Amino acid sequence: MPSERHILLISNSSMHGSGYLEYCSDAIMAFLGPSVHTVLFIPYALADHDRYAGIARGKFKEMGYDLISIHEMESKEQAVRDAESFFIGGGNTFRLLSQLYNHNILELIRKKVFSGTPYIGTSAGSNVACCTIKTTNDMPIVYPCSFNALHIVPFNLNPHYLDPDPLSTHMGETCEQRIKEFHEENQKVVVGLREGGILRIKSDTMMLEQGSARIFFPDGRIEEYLAGTDLSLLLA
Repeated sequence: MPSERHILLISNSSMHGSGYLEYCSDAIMAFLGPSVHTVLFIPYALADHDRYAGIARGKFKEMGYDLISIHEMESKEQAVRDAESFFIGGGNTFRLLSQLYNHNILELIRKKVFSGTPYIGTSAGSNVACCTIKTTNDMPIVYPCSFNALHIVPFNLNPHYLDPDPLSTHMGETCEQRIKEFHEENQKVVVGLREGGILRIKSDTMMLEQGSARIFFPDGRIEEYLAGTDLSLLLA
């Protein structure tokens, strides 16, 4: 797998008590740096693209970056080819992936990221960075032609990961149970990224930059990691 990657995977767009991207804006600015000036936004995870783009554009302007939304561009493929960086926001993962296929830009984004174009994902945008979207929390409100995603990282992600509550009387499945079911049929490592969690990938290294994560291995092992941990082995 090519190694020229610059990827920021964020569990959630907003934290309780703060605004959109507020808690992770410092991490985004440090990731993009001063050499990047424009961000190509892909708003397909939500239905109202204009409103979504307006919210994202305002926040990135505060951070010092111009935002172009792909839905406003006549040629989606050319917009990807010309992109200086990518931001794919949260919403419904199935709808997002379906639109990436429908606009024929999935493989184009993948190639750009492996050539060094920075990629930022939050929630659904982080899900589609993985091998498949099989570990999303979302409902399949549309049917994409495939569950295979960008595969710019060689593992799966479960954003918004919630730990089992031993005091809860709720009888539905926990995130842990769903991931264990995934491993009954699949062999990919799953990173349960809790709220506030951020993974930063640079070439062949990966750091848990903020928050904490619970990592599930196909052999049944579960390991806990805190911010500052080197998780580069997951890129092997």
